[in-house]
Amino acid sequence: MNRSLTIRTGQCHVQRYMQALLERVLNGEIDPACIITHHLDLDEAPQAYDMFKHKQDHCIKVVMHPQH
Repeated sequence: MNRSLTIRTGQCHVQRYMQALLERVLNGEIDPACIITHHLDLDEAPQAYDMFKHKQDHCIKVVMHPQH
């Protein structure tokens, strides 16, 4: 306490990099499969967020799909 600590955080510039990253994924330059741990239907979104928040089932990244 009282050690003159400064903690700063920032947001990721998603809009700035999204198009370039998406193009690299589509061109096969980047394979995001290594971080995708779960594929769930959109109606399972609340469970997916809870699983990610509590780091259950080794959840790293969830890809949501429309219902089949």
